Amino acid sequence: MALNRTLEAVTDRIRARSEGPRRTYLDTMAAAAAEGPRRAHLTCGNQAHAYAATGEDKDALATGRAPNIGIITAYNDMLSAHQPFETYPAQIREAARKAGATAQVAGGVPAMCDGVTQGQTGMELSLFSRDVIAMAAAVGLSHNVFDSSVYLGVCDKIVPGLVMAAATFGYIPAVFLPAGPMTSGLPNDEKARVRQQFAAGEVGRDALMAAEMASYHGPGTCTFYGTANSNQMLMEFMGLHLPGASFVNPGTPLRDALTVAGTERAAQITALGNEFTPVSDVLDERAFVNGIVGLMATGGSTNLVLHLPAMAKAAGVILDLEDFAELSTITPMMAKVYPNGLADVNHFHAAGGLGYMIGELLNAGLLHPDTRTVAGEGLELYTQEPKLSEGRVTYAKGSGETLNDKILRPVSDPFQKTGGLRQLSGNIGRAVIKTSAVAPERHVIEAKARVFHDQEAVKTAFRNDEFKEDTIVVVRYQGPKSNGMPELHNLTPTLAVLQDRGLKVALVTDGRMSGASGKVPAAIHVTPEAADGGAIALIRDGDMVRLDAPAGTLEVLENLDGRDPAPADLAGNGNGVGRELFETFRRTVGGAAYGAAVVV
Repeated sequence: MALNRTLEAVTDRIRARSEGPRRTYLDTMAAAAAEGPRRAHLTCGNQAHAYAATGEDKDALATGRAPNIGIITAYNDMLSAHQPFETYPAQIREAARKAGATAQVAGGVPAMCDGVTQGQTGMELSLFSRDVIAMAAAVGLSHNVFDSSVYLGVCDKIVPGLVMAAATFGYIPAVFLPAGPMTSGLPNDEKARVRQQFAAGEVGRDALMAAEMASYHGPGTCTFYGTANSNQMLMEFMGLHLPGASFVNPGTPLRDALTVAGTERAAQITALGNEFTPVSDVLDERAFVNGIVGLMATGGSTNLVLHLPAMAKAAGVILDLEDFAELSTITPMMAKVYPNGLADVNHFHAAGGLGYMIGELLNAGLLHPDTRTVAGEGLELYTQEPKLSEGRVTYAKGSGETLNDKILRPVSDPFQKTGGLRQLSGNIGRAVIKTSAVAPERHVIEAKARVFHDQEAVKTAFRNDEFKEDTIVVVRYQGPKSNGMPELHNLTPTLAVLQDRGLKVALVTDGRMSGASGKVPAAIHVTPEAADGGAIALIRDGDMVRLDAPAGTLEVLENLDGRDPAPADLAGNGNGVGRELFETFRRTVGGAAYGAAVVV
């Protein structure tokens, strides 16, 4: 199938825009790769320190030419998605030995759970943790004794930070090893219903706690299609996972076999063999375009509109919001996974999952088929299904059919003809909206503004029964320079209650919403942000604001000339719960439209 012309045009535009940075990046990676195995440049003393505690692997490291795999792990046992990683290093070391290689934990990186910090002060460190993760991974790999790398990470900022590190060390291969989603618990729509009941005062905290615990109930990724699971999709579409690896549950024989297979592959694709596949060859403009198409086709997390530009920039590729917007116009939304539908990711995987979607999109010319991947040449490999045979992974051709068209549909009969994310622009600035979970009759909202400077003030106004008419809730001074750009997901139940009462409501903010954002229209990531001179700081209570998702516009229907920015007291944003340590980040962070990054 010939490539879609718009897909080609967007890719060519990215390639032209990135020509200088990409050439510099590739030259740097080629020079590093040309130096050969990293350990050869270390002194005997350097190496002795690196191998002193490696036990049975010591001789192979000191005298042999076996590839050495560096493990970067985001393990902790507070994140359900990362708890399974506790046993991975031992599995990886054993699998490496059997494959004639060695493996060492190069370093750990922080991994915070946004579910724990939602609505709390700690959420103000969440976005910045992505850049910290990239730096921490770089420290681990800086020992320079590794021929290949494997990355253990799943959730929100963790995978993007690890990809930024992998791109920076792009002269060696990298394989990402997931842990998989938890088994299905309380349905996500039922959990959301109880949250709304609690917000409305209809049930008590005991009922809320019971619902939350029944939903988040065991090891693995949360089962809704938020940022964590969008990350897993991205790693397959971009060729950094093994095919079909994303959504296999933890603690199953197939999950363990995929971990072994990923380790074996990391050993096979080093410069010491015949299939050298450095990350710099995988992460090109075609891979990032494929990732954006996957995001649109699945109705994925708005957080990836922040993360993809930062990941790409680490590989010398420059993305812009216009790329997301234009690719959205040609990409059919093929999946209905909560919050876009009632199914969870386990149901999605059972219906055919990513392999089916990739096959459909390839056949329609909506993906680049000729990318390099950790599995080999070409994205067609990712239409295969992993099977377990005598304890090992084998691959079989996918069925090529959806097994449940209420969850997963073909390109020819999608849930909607365009992707689930839209760019908005106007006199407020640029923003993003996730429309895939919002009813079409709510895609255009024109109403008076109510302006707030934090989400708690919105909830207080709600408790005081102050919302009596259609309202666009503006929550500003929530951008990266203000306070680290926390997610404002705690507003979702409150605004949903107002919507269910018959009011037309929308959110406009320079902050973020969660990948779990649902049925309330939300124009997020407004840039320039209020603290950076953005026009969102000029809006006053009572101003008419129009959010028009189909037209891609976000406008204050007032004359803003001559207005002064509303003052905000940001003094308290710099202390408590570790915020003191991030003053340099708040001062130097880039704008949301370009990834809100510090280190790239």
